Amino acid sequence: MAEKEIKLSKRTRWDVCWRSTFLQGSWNYERMQNGGYAYAMMPAIKKLYKTKEDRAAAAKRHLEFFNTHPYVASPIIGVTLALEEDKANGAEVPDATMSGVKVGMMGPLAGVGDPIFWYTARPIIAGLGASLAISGNILGPILFFVIWNVLRIAFMWYTQEFGYRAGTKITDDSNGLSLQTVSRGAAMMGMFILGTLIERWVSINFTPVVSKTKLQPDAYIHWDKLPGGAHAIQEALTQWNMGKGLALSSTKVVTLQDNLDQLIPGLAALLLTFLCMWLLKKKVSPIWIIIGIFAAGILLHVIGLLG
Repeated sequence: MAEKEIKLSKRTRWDVCWRSTFLQGSWNYERMQNGGYAYAMMPAIKKLYKTKEDRAAAAKRHLEFFNTHPYVASPIIGVTLALEEDKANGAEVPDATMSGVKVGMMGPLAGVGDPIFWYTARPIIAGLGASLAISGNILGPILFFVIWNVLRIAFMWYTQEFGYRAGTKITDDSNGLSLQTVSRGAAMMGMFILGTLIERWVSINFTPVVSKTKLQPDAYIHWDKLPGGAHAIQEALTQWNMGKGLALSSTKVVTLQDNLDQLIPGLAALLLTFLCMWLLKKKVSPIWIIIGIFAAGILLHVIGLLG
């Protein structure tokens, strides 16, 4: 690849990092953090591209769906900065490569951000500040504010720089093999992540009853024979799950959803996802798709088809 003519300065990269603090400032149900991502990238876009058309195209690239933990988005932003820099200097960087890298990284990193920040670092720092505040020391809240923000900003800056340096190496080779490998790998990882999220994010429960079967007397809990008071709860839990594995009622009810789960778990959710993808391919607005899903869900619930 030819020597770069345009390079993002440290000041520009810092401006991007600072703006990424507001990643969730325009969070929306259609594309989630896309507005904040594009807002963070604007200092770099203005530096790299001179014409209005090029800047608009770059901004449009980063208005696609994006959602991850707001702090671990920084290494993804860093890689994107490097790819935009290479693209501005004439390298063949397809838009699909940038989208694939973002989608492929945002899922795994989201799973890392919550345990590190929300479940570990923040409770520890908050506990330290609270212990001082309880004793009447005004340094408690001040200490929490300073330590938390120093940790947060330092992490965002250095991981963004790490992503920026790593992203630059992707397109260093002259024949573009690294870029092709990353593009293919990112696309595969992105599709894998999106596929796994279907089961987690999409839930459909068909409630029509298919069959009712009367159980044997020794197969279910006899509530009228349990002891009184708190001992009844203990005995019921023991019989239901911890000990004998008895059913909660004398009748086993099998719903349509139970049969579907035995056939292919998550089949309805997968089909709904494919339907939404088909509608998006037909240029149907995501807003209308969301409204349609809401309306269909309410109607099917009223008639007793969905739970």
